[in-house]
Amino acid sequence: MTTDTPHDPAVAFEAATKTFGAVRAVDGLDLAVRRGETVALLGRNGAGKSTAIGLLLGLDEPDSGRVSLFGGTPAHAVAAGRVGAMLQEGRPVPRVTVSELVGFVARTYPSPMPVAEALALAGLTGLAGRRVDRLSGGQVQRVRFAVALSGNPELLVLDEPTAALDVEARQEFWDSMRGYARRGNTVLFSTHYLEEADAYADRIVVLDSGRVLADGTSEELKRAAGGSLVSFDLAGGPSDWLALLPGVTSHEIRGDRARLRTEDSDATVRALAERDAIRSLEVSPVTLNDAFLALTHKPRTAARTLETTR
Repeated sequence: MTTDTPHDPAVAFEAATKTFGAVRAVDGLDLAVRRGETVALLGRNGAGKSTAIGLLLGLDEPDSGRVSLFGGTPAHAVAAGRVGAMLQEGRPVPRVTVSELVGFVARTYPSPMPVAEALALAGLTGLAGRRVDRLSGGQVQRVRFAVALSGNPELLVLDEPTAALDVEARQEFWDSMRGYARRGNTVLFSTHYLEEADAYADRIVVLDSGRVLADGTSEELKRAAGGSLVSFDLAGGPSDWLALLPGVTSHEIRGDRARLRTEDSDATVRALAERDAIRSLEVSPVTLNDAFLALTHKPRTAARTLETTR
């Protein structure tokens, strides 16, 4: 039996692969999540996010390589209540109250979180006596969060946790999640809402074709994609010289407006000024959405530079 130590990561993929027919959904994945981190898992549809989550929860076995939680097997960590999960699929349980459902699940774990505590963390104290099948979509998502907390886990895995929620419900959910994370727990979540990854993740991992494409903080990913956007009107002039400007890593033309991604906006703007080419100039920071699109459209060997230097 494997005994974990505080030095073991919460999550470790070591050259893990998983194939479904002709599709290699996870392809030699190497990834570690340290204890206490909140990590966002990003990627286009089919990038391997859900398969990776299935492997770390023990819902699937890797064809080769290894996946471990706290130094041991996923099955052992899940059975011990060290892992809680919110997956994309699930329906409200009929004819049971919120507290009954959370209490039932809690009793299946060896050292569960008190039901009142789980309800409080999920913001459900006032709904404890309500039937689950009569709650709103946002409230049901909070119930799923409380169920995931019921085993008193050290690691929480969230697969698209705010899909289909309105803006207010999404904010309420993340407020609850941050309360859990502030206790020193580990959170791994996948999302298509890049602003959530930007706001709540200590670290962002971008997957593509089942492998790590980029791995770093939000600011590191933005810098890797070019730190700023400089845009201005071409006024009918040529555009073949834009790529030669200092700091510019890429450019595009939309109508008559040039958009330059640059690693040194000051140098780029000075060069434009010297050419008397500044018309309706705008300088703005690269967003995580810009960085994500830039990274996922680069050749893999170039885009992986950020990960391999960490």
